[in-house]
Amino acid sequence: MTLTFGTDGVRGDAATLLTNERVAALGRAAARVLGGPEFVVGRDTRESGARIVDAFAAGLAAEGVGVRSAGVAPTPAVAWLAADAGLPAAMVSASHNPWPDNGIKLFSAGGRKLPDEVEARLEAAYAEVADLPVPDGAPAVSPASLEGYEVAVVDSLEGRRLDGVHVVVDCANGAASEVAPDVLRRLGARVDVIGADPDGRNINEGCGSTHPEPLRAAVRASGAAVGLAFDGDADRVLAVDEAGTLVDGDRLIALCATDLHARGRLAGDAVVVTVMTNLGFRRAMGAAGIEVIETAVGDRYVLEALDASGASLGGEQSGHVIFRELATTGDGLLTGVQVLDLLARSGRPLSALAGEAFVQVPQVLHNVRVAHRDPAIASTIADAIARESTALGSEGRVLIRPSGTEPLVRVMVEATDAAAADASARRLVAAVESACGLAPTASA
Repeated sequence: MTLTFGTDGVRGDAATLLTNERVAALGRAAARVLGGPEFVVGRDTRESGARIVDAFAAGLAAEGVGVRSAGVAPTPAVAWLAADAGLPAAMVSASHNPWPDNGIKLFSAGGRKLPDEVEARLEAAYAEVADLPVPDGAPAVSPASLEGYEVAVVDSLEGRRLDGVHVVVDCANGAASEVAPDVLRRLGARVDVIGADPDGRNINEGCGSTHPEPLRAAVRASGAAVGLAFDGDADRVLAVDEAGTLVDGDRLIALCATDLHARGRLAGDAVVVTVMTNLGFRRAMGAAGIEVIETAVGDRYVLEALDASGASLGGEQSGHVIFRELATTGDGLLTGVQVLDLLARSGRPLSALAGEAFVQVPQVLHNVRVAHRDPAIASTIADAIARESTALGSEGRVLIRPSGTEPLVRVMVEATDAAAADASARRLVAAVESACGLAPTASA
């Protein structure tokens, strides 16, 4: 069985997809394609993580490549270590997925996500070694401290501090469980912590950015100024204001973009976002004199657009935010620190700032589960998409796309009229189901 890269590496059921044989073969392929005397390797808190790291390291060792182990570490910390050392890296994580899943994200030397052509070379190299046995013998392993990464996040505030800012952090029982509270306390914040007791199976379980309800309750109960919710590998973050209202990635990016723009520090007076970003965001940025550059969904596409355009800020509605002058990838902790700094400088509550960021256009999103991912699904139902787009006109938009990580087709409709958006989305769901040979759902 081949391993196919999605929008963020290889990901799936740890027991059936990421067997020791396949992971070791991927380690061999990564060593051959990405090179380097060592790989920085880290993982999140899933119980399968240590096994997968060992198998990947065995594959590296078979090609004469050693391991610089970061242990349990956020994905952006692993990327930072790779950038600092000029080494390639691997992060063992399934991000926001439940604990039975796991994955491997690969970075080129310098901590950069891989472009499509390099992933294609990896898939070809994997096919060449897929049938080789798991190598015997222990690889050469040296430790990699996270201290430098923590200092870099602290230093991103250029000497400013967060003294007295009361924040609740939900670490999703994941990779940020120790690092995030430590960095925020170094900056002087008053920190309450939830979701920081990983047991190998509770990562993302009823907590973190995919389940912000406990954080919302904790912020309200404690009287904190803000809450930050990370996902399992801490490469993304969502916020909660002092009233317990969720503040998504669109609003966090809007706040940071307008703040940097006002201070003359938004490179190119532009921001990079994906096709999922709310129409209201686009309108607000235009009114502020900030160009919006649009990409496909996936933080690596945002990174490519940042580098191509020279812009310094970009991200996704899901909370992947990239400060290109400070990091090589999305970083939930770094983003959280920047947002807290903005609050401290403004002296205003997050509810007020987020409310002024933009007027959100109603957005309806349906996930249609399919047997197989079909990249051409939008072309298959092009007539239905054209009808809905024409009906909505300039007051809305339609987006149909296959998920890059799951067997889902995502149907998104925005319209100034919420009822019209909902009705349009239901018709498009029916069109997707019909094209895929699925029985109609009640929602359609």
